[in-house]
Amino acid sequence: MSIRLLLADDHVLVHQGLRVLLEQAGMVVVGEAADGLEALRLAHTHTPEVALLDIAMPHLNGVETARRLRETLSQLKSILLTMHTEEAYVLEALQAGAVGYVVKTQAAADLVEAIRTAVQGGIYVSPLVLHAVVQASVRGTPRPADPLTSREREVLQRIAEGQTTKEIAAGLELSVKTVESHRINLMRKLDIHETATLVRYAIRRGLIPA
Repeated sequence: MSIRLLLADDHVLVHQGLRVLLEQAGMVVVGEAADGLEALRLAHTHTPEVALLDIAMPHLNGVETARRLRETLSQLKSILLTMHTEEAYVLEALQAGAVGYVVKTQAAADLVEAIRTAVQGGIYVSPLVLHAVVQASVRGTPRPADPLTSREREVLQRIAEGQTTKEIAAGLELSVKTVESHRINLMRKLDIHETATLVRYAIRRGLIPA
């Protein structure tokens, strides 16, 4: 039985390359998304076994998408694709429920193995970043918890992407007043009161690329 996959990446060329690679390995791509919100919709429609998620997607990044998929489709395995090799990104992904972390420069060699490992119930991390994960485990120093709710992280990402309050409200189908309330709450929780500092925080947490 072929493994059913969902691809989520906002770059068309990446989609095309991954599809060819995976179909050559005997797998089936049942859906392709350009952002995290579309990935969530397609995952519920097509119920794939594995979702391949780019970390740096617009509107809803890969880490947050993986977190929501774990909450709503617990049987679905999420694997993150990224250019980031820093320890912080890897730990954030694994804490969000991803069972795979594949560096894009190594995708051709690592991705098929990562998918098969995930389906068999394991966790796969590209050898390029495995050392960072081991070192973090040895040190035993967990990453500071993110105090924000899922919705607040979503609003924060859109603020960091440069969207206005009205644009955020329209995109999330919320009232302007509700978005303003989320903005006030997340700034209070983070003790951050300037947009530039919010953007830096969003980059550190992997919500948007640097």
